[in-house]
Amino acid sequence: MNKFGAIVLSRYNSSRLPGKALMTIHGKEVLQIIIERLSIVIPLERIVIATSSEASDDPIAEFAKVRGYNCFRGSLDNVALRFYEAAKHYNFEYAARINGDNVFVDTLVLESMIKQISHSYDFITNVHKRTYPKGMSIEIVKLSSYRNALSEISTDKKYFEHVTSYWYEHLPEKVFFQYNTELPEAAGLQFALDTPEDFEIISRIFNNFKEQHQNYNLKSLLPLYLQK
Repeated sequence: MNKFGAIVLSRYNSSRLPGKALMTIHGKEVLQIIIERLSIVIPLERIVIATSSEASDDPIAEFAKVRGYNCFRGSLDNVALRFYEAAKHYNFEYAARINGDNVFVDTLVLESMIKQISHSYDFITNVHKRTYPKGMSIEIVKLSSYRNALSEISTDKKYFEHVTSYWYEHLPEKVFFQYNTELPEAAGLQFALDTPEDFEIISRIFNNFKEQHQNYNLKSLLPLYLQK
């Protein structure tokens, strides 16, 4: 679908793990790993790194420039607006929100969710009821519907950082919930890169890979995560 793309929301500064976006795991930057996984499903030209226009995020913009990746710079605090403006800039009708610390984006789940776009849903999400691990969140929004909600989102700062939180409180008319029914024991596990401890766990998992990281999804990652 030519009008679909992914927006990777990333900041360089992080209170718990500064510089995590460009930390290297098994010789690759975190953002590089995420983009490599996304590009299994989405053409590279439709993947956008969306960071802030602050000088503190210059390293992310430079990373994107050197690698030839799309980069959009917008509001520091209003991440919801940054997400929307990035998707609008690249003329997407639908956009997936991907967090910049989601090293283990599940490409099979993403592919399944993209197929739901043909049903013209306003919102497609695997976050509802948190049946997937943290760090595997995928949300796809219809930009025209999201634009209509943006005026409400932008009036309350509690919605700025968590891009789609407004919609969970005010569900749009057409919503699709993707649930993890195959591996319910994985619900709520911490797969996101948020702390130094997470970095150690993720590094250990990468060290145990026998194939390219893109070949691992939840079913094959879970045993490695639980391995001590």
